[in-house]
Amino acid sequence: MAHANRSGPLWFKGHSHHLAASDFSGQVELTPDTITPASLRLVVKAASLHETGADFTEPQKQIINKELKDIVLHPDQYPDITFQSTNVTAKGLGGGRYDVKINGNLTLHGVTKPIMIPATVTLKGGMLQAVGEFSIDRDDYKVKATSAFHGMVRVDDDIKFEFDIVARR
Repeated sequence: MAHANRSGPLWFKGHSHHLAASDFSGQVELTPDTITPASLRLVVKAASLHETGADFTEPQKQIINKELKDIVLHPDQYPDITFQSTNVTAKGLGGGRYDVKINGNLTLHGVTKPIMIPATVTLKGGMLQAVGEFSIDRDDYKVKATSAFHGMVRVDDDIKFEFDIVARR
């Protein structure tokens, strides 16, 4: 889930956006009982991102989703949002839980930048659950923001991502 908050002089007139990805895949490789060495590759189809915020009506969501494709993400030109880890560190918390820091490269809108993603990883049987959050500055990735009221209400530069992903062996 991506959260894009409202900003601008009339921020109180707007609503924050809550975007969900419905098409994504990934691969995790890790060492049982220690996590590391490990790697992660995640691919999100940009066209699958869609507005889920309760503050918007269905017709408003349709407009937002069209702008998301036509103005913001350009999925025809940049179909994939990818993350490839370069280094993973883990600290055991007990009970199959780990505090993990995943360093890697995020490619969004044709721009690749290094980021660090913190997560709490739980291993149980053949299942892995990773929960966490991180933020990026959309300007770093040349992602435009939509606005309203002649730019007086716009999307903030800071985009927060939250995830709760389950993987099975």
